[in-house]
Amino acid sequence: MSLTKMPNMTLSNIAEACGGTYIGAEEKKQETVSGVATDSRQVEEGFLYVPIKGARVDGHEFIPDVFQKGALAVLSEKKLENPAGPYILVESSITAMRKIASFYRRSLSIKVVGITGSVGKTSTKEMIASVLSEKYNVLKTAGNFNNEIGLPLTIFRIRKEHEVAVLEMGISDFGEMSRLAEMANPDVCVITNIGWCHLENLKTRDGILQAKTESFAYIKEKGVAVLNGDDDKLCTKKQVNGKSAVFYGIHEKSDVDPNLVKDIYATEVVNNGFDGMLARIHTPKGCLDAEISIPGEHNVYNALAATAVGLELGLTIEEIRAGIKNAKTIPGRTNVLKLEDITVIDDCYNANPVSMKASLAVLSKAKGRSIAVLGDMGELGDEERTLHAEVGTSVGENHIHTLFATGELSKEYVTYARLANPDVELYYYKSREEMTEALLAYVRSGDTILVKASHFMEFPKVIEAFCEKYKEKKERE
Repeated sequence: MSLTKMPNMTLSNIAEACGGTYIGAEEKKQETVSGVATDSRQVEEGFLYVPIKGARVDGHEFIPDVFQKGALAVLSEKKLENPAGPYILVESSITAMRKIASFYRRSLSIKVVGITGSVGKTSTKEMIASVLSEKYNVLKTAGNFNNEIGLPLTIFRIRKEHEVAVLEMGISDFGEMSRLAEMANPDVCVITNIGWCHLENLKTRDGILQAKTESFAYIKEKGVAVLNGDDDKLCTKKQVNGKSAVFYGIHEKSDVDPNLVKDIYATEVVNNGFDGMLARIHTPKGCLDAEISIPGEHNVYNALAATAVGLELGLTIEEIRAGIKNAKTIPGRTNVLKLEDITVIDDCYNANPVSMKASLAVLSKAKGRSIAVLGDMGELGDEERTLHAEVGTSVGENHIHTLFATGELSKEYVTYARLANPDVELYYYKSREEMTEALLAYVRSGDTILVKASHFMEFPKVIEAFCEKYKEKKERE
C-alpha cells in the first residue's frame, strides 16, 4: 500500500539535510518522496532508497532494480554511471539517513515519546501507545526497529495524520543513545530501569546509566523525563535539564531513596496470575483503579509509566484507565498461548537477568506443573556466569517444578537451581533440537511452560514446535 507524500521531504531538502550532492535533473529537485527504504524489496513508487553495505550484500547492487520499481531517487556512497534517476552522493548512507531523519522529525509538529531502559522497553512502549491511542492518532515502533537503522525508518513512517509517535530506543554502547535521541528529539523521555544488559561494552550499571541518560541532552526545551523511582540509579537524576523529573513506582515513598516521593505510584497491587494484575494508581490528578490484562508485576510499572506519559500529554484519568485495560502484549513478550490443555508463555524474544527473574515469578503462579525452558543470555561481559547462576537460584526459589535448559552458560541454571531447591526436576541438553524433542514428549495436560532465552538462541523455534504439535493433535481429533 503506497504511502502519502512526506511533508517537507523534497530531494533538495534531503540533499541539504544530509550534506550530500544532488546529481540529476534539475526539475526533479522539488519533487517529494513518499517513503524511505533500506531494503530494495520494500521500495514503492516515489520512494527514496538508502543502500547499505552489509557483511554479505552491498545495497548499491540493487539501485537499478529500485529505479525499475519506481523509486524517485537513491542515496549512493559512490558515483553512478548512467543511473535511471537522480541520486544524492554521500560519504556514508547510514550517517546521511540519520541526518535526514533528524531533519524530518524537526520539520513536524508531532509530539514524540522516547523510551529506553535495560528491560521492558517494548512492553512499556505497547502500554504507552495503548493509553495515548485513547486520545490521539499514534504511530509506534514496530518490532525491533529501535537501533540506528530501525529508528530512522520508524521516523520516516510518520505522516500528517499522526499526532504522537512512541519511539523505542535500544543501545549496546556509549554514544549510540546520543545519535538515537538526536533523531527522536523527544518531548517525553521514559527510562524504565538500569539493569544488567550490554555489559560487554558498558561494563557496569553506572556505565549503563551514563549511556542511557545521553538521551537527556536531546529532550525538547519544555520536555520532561519520566523515570522509574524504584531504580536506585535513576533516583539520582532528580533534575533533568533544570526541570524536575517525574518519578513512578510501587508505593509513594522510595525504598532506595528516603528523600524521594514519587509523582505516580501504585498501591493495593493484586496478582491474579495469568489473568493479569490489579492496582490503584495515584496521580496528582486523582486515582484510578487499573485492570492490567497482561500477567506480571512488571506490567504494573508499565502501566505507571503510561499513566505519567498520558498525564503529560493531556489525557484524562478515565482515558488512561481505558488505555491500560485495552493494552495487549505482542509475540515473544509474555504472550500467553492456550494450546489445547497446556499453557505456553512465549517470552523468547530476548532475555537478561532482570527479565528472566520477572518471568520466573509469573511462571510460579501456575496451577499445574510449572516448566521453565531456558537458554543462554548474551552480552553480559565478565559477570555472565554469576548472572546465569542468579537466574538458576531464582528457578529454585520460585519453586519451579521442572527446568529444561540448553546452551553453554545455561549449565549454571542447572547447578544453582539444584542448590536452591533439590526438588526441582532438571534436564540439560547440548542442543535446542534435542531439548525440544524431549520437552514435547515430557509435557502433559495442565502444564504451564515458560520459553525464554536471548534472541541468538532461536527459541521461537521451540514455540513453533509446540504450535505445530498441538495443531496436528487438533487435526487428528
